[in-house]
Amino acid sequence: MKRPLQSTILLAATLAASAAFSQGKPWQDIGRDATKAEVKAWDIDVRPDFKGLPKGSGTVAKGEQVWEAQCASCHGSFGESNEVFTPIVGGTTKADIERGRVKNLEPGSSFPQKTTMMKVATVSTLWDYINRAMPWNAPKTLTTEEVYSVTAYILSLAEVVPADFTLSDANIAEVQKRMPNRNGMVFHEPLWKLEGKGDVKNVACMKDCPVEATIRSSLPDFARDAHGNIQEQNRVIGPVRGADTTKPPPTAPVGTAAPPPIVVASAKPAVGDVKALLAANSCTACHGMKQKVVGPAFSEIAAKHKGQDRLEAYLAVKIREGGVGVYGAVPMPAQPQLSAAEAATIARWIAAGAK
Repeated sequence: MKRPLQSTILLAATLAASAAFSQGKPWQDIGRDATKAEVKAWDIDVRPDFKGLPKGSGTVAKGEQVWEAQCASCHGSFGESNEVFTPIVGGTTKADIERGRVKNLEPGSSFPQKTTMMKVATVSTLWDYINRAMPWNAPKTLTTEEVYSVTAYILSLAEVVPADFTLSDANIAEVQKRMPNRNGMVFHEPLWKLEGKGDVKNVACMKDCPVEATIRSSLPDFARDAHGNIQEQNRVIGPVRGADTTKPPPTAPVGTAAPPPIVVASAKPAVGDVKALLAANSCTACHGMKQKVVGPAFSEIAAKHKGQDRLEAYLAVKIREGGVGVYGAVPMPAQPQLSAAEAATIARWIAAGAK
C-alpha cells in the first residue's frame, strides 16, 4: 500500500524534529547544576512565617556589645542615627504596640521622620536584613547568636521587649505580636493578579529608540570629587559601580570597561601594603584620601595631629579600638580584625602625611 505524499513528508519532518530535539539545545551543555552546599549557602532568607529561621538565641546585653562595636558608627548608640543614616528607633508608643498600628504614620501626623521601627511590620524583616546585609562593610559575618542579639537590642530600644530579654527561634512568633506596625501592611491587589493594572504607567521603547539618553542633571567638574573618589569607596561585596571621580566623566557607562582590581577582605594583603590594607578593611568606605566622606580624610587626620608626640602609637590604638568626639559625633568603630602590625603600618602612613 502506497503512503500518500503529504503523510510521508509529515512523517519525515516529525522524525527530523525528534532527532534534533534528542541532540539537545546548545545551551543545555553550559554550566552545571548547583550542589546542595551551594544552594544552602544562598537559601538563607527568613520569611514572615519564620520559615528559614535558624535555631538559636541572643540576649539584649550581647546585642548592645555587638551594636557598639559594629553598628553604632552608622546608626548611633541608641538607633537615633548620627548624620549618616535615618533613625532605626523612635516614633512608636506603647499604644502602637497594643493596637499594631503606628499613629505617627497616619495622615496629618507632624512627626518629622519615619524610622525603621515605625515602618517595619514583621520582626523577620529585621532578622533577615541584619543577617544578609550587615554590617555594611562586612555583610554575612555576624554569627546566628549575634543576629538574634542585635535584633533583640533594636526591639528593646523600641520597648517591644524588656532590657533583660533573650530572643530565640522559640519565642520570636510571640514577639511578632508586639510589633508596633504589624497591622500596617497594605495589600495592593494589582500586584498579585495577572490581569491587574499596575500603579504606574510607562511605555518601553521597542523600535527606533534614541541612541543616547538625555542627561538632565550633572555635577560641575569642580564638584566631581567633593566627597572623595567614589571608586575607592565601593563596597567590597557586590558589583562595582563607582566612577573614578579624580578623572573627567566617563564617556561610556561605568562597568563597561574592566574595573581596577578590588582587594576583598578574604584576600590577606601584605602588612606593608597600606593601600591594600585600606581596601581590604573597607577604610575608604568612610575616609577619603583628601576629602571627608563619613569620617575625616586621611590627609585631615595627618594635618590635625602633625607633630604630636608618639603619634604612630596613638593612631594605632585609635584604629584598633575606635573612639568618638575627636571629629564630631560620628564614632570610629573598633577594627579588632587588624593585627597590631597592620594597625601600625596604617598609623605610620598617616603620620607621614597619608600620601
